[in-house]
Amino acid sequence: MLSIRNIGVIGRTYRHLNRYRQILGVFLKYGFGDLLNTLKIDQYIEVGLQMISRKTSVREERLTRPQRVRLALEELGPTYIKLGQILSTRPDLIPAEFIEELAILQDAVPPFDFGEAETLIRREFGREPAELFERIASEPVASASIGQVHRAVLKSGEPVAVKFRRPGIRGLIEVDLEIMLHLATLAERHVEELAPHRPVKIVAEFARTLAKEIDFKIEAANIDRIAGHFSDDPTVFVPKVFREVTTSRVLTTEYVAGIKISKIEELDAAGLDRRLLCSRGADLVLRQVFDHGVFHGDPHPGNIFALPGDVIGLVDFGIIGVVDRRTRDLFVDLVDAVVRRNESRTVLALLALTTHDSEPDLRMLERDVADFIGRHFFKPLSGIELGRILKELLALAAQFQLRIPPDLFLMFKALSAIESIGRSLDPQFDIFARAAPFIQRVKLARLDPNRMAEETAEALSRLMHFVNQFPADLLELGRIIRQQRLTVQVENRGLERTLSTHDQISNRIAFAIIIAALIVGSAMIVISKTPPLAYDISLIGIIGFLAAAVMGIWLLVAILRSGRL
Repeated sequence: MLSIRNIGVIGRTYRHLNRYRQILGVFLKYGFGDLLNTLKIDQYIEVGLQMISRKTSVREERLTRPQRVRLALEELGPTYIKLGQILSTRPDLIPAEFIEELAILQDAVPPFDFGEAETLIRREFGREPAELFERIASEPVASASIGQVHRAVLKSGEPVAVKFRRPGIRGLIEVDLEIMLHLATLAERHVEELAPHRPVKIVAEFARTLAKEIDFKIEAANIDRIAGHFSDDPTVFVPKVFREVTTSRVLTTEYVAGIKISKIEELDAAGLDRRLLCSRGADLVLRQVFDHGVFHGDPHPGNIFALPGDVIGLVDFGIIGVVDRRTRDLFVDLVDAVVRRNESRTVLALLALTTHDSEPDLRMLERDVADFIGRHFFKPLSGIELGRILKELLALAAQFQLRIPPDLFLMFKALSAIESIGRSLDPQFDIFARAAPFIQRVKLARLDPNRMAEETAEALSRLMHFVNQFPADLLELGRIIRQQRLTVQVENRGLERTLSTHDQISNRIAFAIIIAALIVGSAMIVISKTPPLAYDISLIGIIGFLAAAVMGIWLLVAILRSGRL
């Protein structure tokens, strides 16, 4: 796991000050100075912040807030770009209007020197590169924030792709995560509008996801998992992992020598059948989602290749989605209710698929769902754009504060991506018609006698466990009450801001009392002409007056900067 510490807990820290100053400077550049003032960062890290220019260099009126956030993340580098990319798949963590903007973040990073890759091989395997590879290209075929990929040939003669983790990336990520966690803590404490979005949880989720992405052993396991589902399908190619030359920082797989699915002219020149590729690619994703419940989490055109014989090849398994059987059943219920234009069933399925802190207004939700269905489903299904529907469904869920689980959203994105790719290959492609048999299979599977018997047995097992356990739990509760060990935990939400304000008021009052005491004491010293004297005036009294003046000006500046004179 990544090692991060909450520097907000440590207090006034000066660790990572240069990076902190750089981050704050970028936020100021893109017009977030008001937010930084609200966070009261100067109370925690004062040294050097005055060197940051507070001038906004972008024209705020020309850019939306999501656009400014995206530009700021791009300028801040790999960790923040990856943060934006991951958040673009998490509608449960950020507002819907940011999802689409962050999804276009580009992960273009200059490659690192090949000598560092050779050093990494020696460190990971204790052997020279020439002992493991017949040859390895010095120029990478791809370079991203986490790693870069080189073509190579094993001693056995097999062509492979070797992915190296970027040197020092873990340390850089940990520094940025500590600063993120500090800023998130301040945001949750001082910005009431951001508190419901749980910034600290966002950083914690990001750290957990990023820890998986930088561990190539996890990606290797993802590849093997999906490859196992298609081992008997000659129309799908998933690259083999070479475990003997794979570690957490080096991943070696078969090289996928194909044509990117988005390069239409090259596909035609190679004599490949675009319609067949379209149907096979769609079936590949639909099988992953509806049959296996485990799917490639990022099936964009750069990760899908067409191989000779109209075979579909997949690469880059850093992110996979998992949807259990219950979620698949509920999703099918949602699709069926929408297609049949049944508003009440659609609302029930949507509520079952999402999470929410408070019960939404069901009448208003059903009204908006009816409007949503009316806009899209009173025309042939072949004319419906799945991507647009999912986008509007996401906005509808956000409007009623319904949070879509991340894996479900990944599934939405995967289906939307395959529709877009499919229509680029075959303008007549109809994803609803293609998905119909898969949806029908899911519905029929519920009536399978073996499954019904399994679910009945599981329900009876849970019931028996409850019946057996309940008396013991009741006796334990009675014992705790008799021993007066029963405690009730009361959580006061929303008091942090009030307590912080009270602390600030008491500190200012104490500061003002000290200033007043200095003035009175200094005046008495001056009147009594306590030596040493200068021009018949007590130097101690003068020093006291100067100290009171400095402290008074400091207090006044703090009050003015807070905007509460």
